[in-house]
Amino acid sequence: MCDYSLHTYPNRLAADGENLVVHRFGAGSLGLASPADLTAVISAGKTTGGLWAQVKAWFQGQNPKWEAEKRVPAVCVPPGARLIVRDIPKNLQRELGIGEIEEVQFIETTAEVNTYRDAVRFKNSRSVLLQQLREGQRVQVLSIGVEELEPAEVTGWTAFQ
Repeated sequence: MCDYSLHTYPNRLAADGENLVVHRFGAGSLGLASPADLTAVISAGKTTGGLWAQVKAWFQGQNPKWEAEKRVPAVCVPPGARLIVRDIPKNLQRELGIGEIEEVQFIETTAEVNTYRDAVRFKNSRSVLLQQLREGQRVQVLSIGVEELEPAEVTGWTAFQ
């Protein structure tokens, strides 16, 4: 739902219809973030004051952009969610036999801890880790609801008689 490396950041669940972007968080991992949340980081990154003021702030451990970055929540997507991935790089298109815009299903590749596991599966059954996508790629959440499974038929006994 959110790779292990993003657990130190504030996080929240994605919403149906929401537009997201692939973002490189401070720890270096790629995850999903809301463009609205990222505007605060962009605004904080604009320099104020001269070079000396920036050097002084750096020595004092003050960096408005770093502080704003720490507040950007990772947007978590549950396995089974349907997404539209846009701006797929040409090399990935050729490698996977896909187009520039694709509908995908969000999956987790493993339950193992301390490993990247968030991935997307394309209609042609090929999968890539979220870490293999490009920063800035746009993602639209179509549905976070997992399709309901048919109830299994139980034979030999009946429950709740």
